[in-house]
Amino acid sequence: MIKILITDKLAQEGIDLLNAADGVEAVVKTGISEDELAKIIGGHDGLIIRSGTKVTAKVLANPGKLKAIARAGVGVDNIDIPEATRKGILVMNTPGGNTLSAAEHTIALMLAMSRNVVPACNSLKAGAWDRKKYMGNQLNGKILGVIGLGRIGMAVAEMAKGFNMKILGFDPLAAPADAEKLGIEVTDGLEEIFKEADYISVHVPRNEQTLNMIDAEQIKMMKPTVRLINCARGGIINEDALYNALAEGAIAGAALDVYPTEPPANTRFSEFENCLVTPHLGASTTEAQIDVAVEAAQILVDALGGGPVRNALNAPAAAGAMPPVVSQYAELAQRIGTLVSTIASGRIKDIEVQYRGSIAEMAVEPVTLHFAIGLLQQHFEMPLNTVNVAILAKERGISIDETKNIEAKDVAASFSAKVVTDKVTRTVTGSVFGGTQLRIIEIDGFNIEVTPQGAVLVIFNDDKPGVIGSVGTVCGKHNINICTMGVGQKPAEQKAILAVSLDREPDAKAIEELGKLDFVNEIYVCKLN
Repeated sequence: MIKILITDKLAQEGIDLLNAADGVEAVVKTGISEDELAKIIGGHDGLIIRSGTKVTAKVLANPGKLKAIARAGVGVDNIDIPEATRKGILVMNTPGGNTLSAAEHTIALMLAMSRNVVPACNSLKAGAWDRKKYMGNQLNGKILGVIGLGRIGMAVAEMAKGFNMKILGFDPLAAPADAEKLGIEVTDGLEEIFKEADYISVHVPRNEQTLNMIDAEQIKMMKPTVRLINCARGGIINEDALYNALAEGAIAGAALDVYPTEPPANTRFSEFENCLVTPHLGASTTEAQIDVAVEAAQILVDALGGGPVRNALNAPAAAGAMPPVVSQYAELAQRIGTLVSTIASGRIKDIEVQYRGSIAEMAVEPVTLHFAIGLLQQHFEMPLNTVNVAILAKERGISIDETKNIEAKDVAASFSAKVVTDKVTRTVTGSVFGGTQLRIIEIDGFNIEVTPQGAVLVIFNDDKPGVIGSVGTVCGKHNINICTMGVGQKPAEQKAILAVSLDREPDAKAIEELGKLDFVNEIYVCKLN
């Protein structure tokens, strides 16, 4: 008998599915403490949770026969995934279950803002009858800017087309193939959206690239009639800048469903009638809760019953199945992917990977998948792995061309990646020396040798004397130790590259000071763990 423990409130339809499955028993114990969960978890084959249960290292200390955890929802920050992976426990989520609910909530906020639904309702309840004060606007014919063309962004665009809106879309990763078919005008950058849109809705994960994506500078580009909507993650629209814009009347309105800290530390937006705030209701519909409950139950039953594994957020057994040399190249490829994601700005147009020498004679699919993980992880909230990365990349219209050449070049074996975006083309090559030593040996045609480890500083610079000394001086001034250093030159072009691995990540002041050195053309900091 497969026993599945449920520790958060789950729609009955999900529990019914479990009980209807052959050889499966659903055990519901909600509201239990961390200590109690740690005591009983080992007696169950599977666990279904929502946001309330914290699956910590303490809970997983003695996992017993636990084989899989399903999160009924998207976010998994309440699960210690690294610890689950070490214990060989599969972690899955249900990313598609709330797509329509989140998209509909976005549209609901747009409509409510346009027709002044909330302030008009409050006014009438208070005894007033003021039709003129709450004159509204139609969505018909207006321009909607959708930032982020994943599942939810695409659903919002499709719904907005029903209101005869013109859709401008931008995605920092890549535009899905279906975008143009849906009638979305995909822009090359955000500036066009900021300048032209009547409504702007964000649907991107929160990370270093998207934090404060819409700040005071961006708001200044917008029409005074623009309305902003954030049903994605708090902090993508800078709240201070938004507050100031509302206070100054620089924009027509805003609607927030998410906040940097939840619940929010203050309620300052309540002073504006033209700012709607809701308590993270994007997924809060009866239908969405049923969908995620049923999906969580089904994927857990399938995984525990030997069926297909879907929506996996870790892959506990994958690394051990690889030959050592392939495992080393997989680690190298993932770090190269992370490096390329840092230095290759813009939306991805084309990706090519090449294997040369002895590695080309082996089964290298895991290596390509690990490269994709490194390249794409910053664009997704959920952890990427060899199970889900190919599916998620395909959804965004991204494919990787793979070639092999058994003839070695320069070194006995190498892995090379070329990524073309709408702004740049980057090529990075690496090799594994002595079976264990990972090295980057070429970046954009510059021959170089650097260890891809920790914080790596990459500077494209003019080829002139004093570069190494100046960079070292700034690093020393900020108490940053240089671990390894690589220099590459193109004398004919009078250009060079400097790549150094550091003992810690430089702060903003150090980066600013390095960027002001007169020989620096481009500067990047990449975190390679």
